[in-house]
Amino acid sequence: MSYTIGQLAKLSGLTVKTIRFYSDTGVLPERGRTRGGYRLYEDEDRVRLELVRTLREIGVDLATIRSLGERDLRQVLSLHLRAVEAQITSLQRTRAVLRATLERDTPSDDDLRRLNALGRLGAAETAALVNEFVDAVSGGNAAREEWLGGLRAAMVPDLPEEPSVGQLDAWLELTELLADDGFRASLRETATGFWRNAAAIDPTAWHEANALATRKALAAVREGVDPGSAAAAPVVTEILSLLAEAQGRTPEAVARDYAGHDPRASRYWELMATLDDAPWPPEPVVAHEWIGAAAAYHVA
Repeated sequence: MSYTIGQLAKLSGLTVKTIRFYSDTGVLPERGRTRGGYRLYEDEDRVRLELVRTLREIGVDLATIRSLGERDLRQVLSLHLRAVEAQITSLQRTRAVLRATLERDTPSDDDLRRLNALGRLGAAETAALVNEFVDAVSGGNAAREEWLGGLRAAMVPDLPEEPSVGQLDAWLELTELLADDGFRASLRETATGFWRNAAAIDPTAWHEANALATRKALAAVREGVDPGSAAAAPVVTEILSLLAEAQGRTPEAVARDYAGHDPRASRYWELMATLDDAPWPPEPVVAHEWIGAAAAYHVA
């Protein structure tokens, strides 16, 4: 069925002026004209006009709507759904901050900082920040870039739908870490020897050696072996030798990697665990912290 612009205005509740503007700007292309020169529209235009109005109400700009072109309705509705879900998520996060703020008598600077950050950093901006971080840390090393690429998805911090104040603070700290040039430079310089020779390392042998080293360190932790005790010396010596052989390096070089470990790297994953409401620390972290502490005592 065909409609004139006046009929479409009555059906949609929009003014003729608004519909004419949408048509003139290409947001709602006209289907044709009568012999008298009046614009004609079809039933699908009624649906599209309703969608345009809805997208405009949730803040989607005209350029984006115009770019939809002649995509089918399913594609357009999928875009609409994503926009609505993004808006709901944003509002839920803002609600969590406002609730936490109102529980106190006087709002603090931290409360304002949370609100400001939520307004600046959405999901897309955070993902872009992770991409920049990975590029900066890889430093042109193909092996490290590939390894970081595999972690990229797991590195994107995302708030739960109903975040606690602790999770909000963890998310803010994570975004600050990602943007920290000093942290990026530190990770780029850490274990340079390992990454320089990574292409020559047998991945299977490396993973097996790392798994065995982790088991031996955890056994020492469970037995209550203090990293600085004499009992720790033969254990850490064996562990470093295992790792060194798998990497084609010396035990002393591996020990230097542990000594140069930036604690902010562990903090990053601790904050991710906070966001995921997961226990911390996991066993591999416990193991490698013990190895690093023991190496500092027993390796010259």
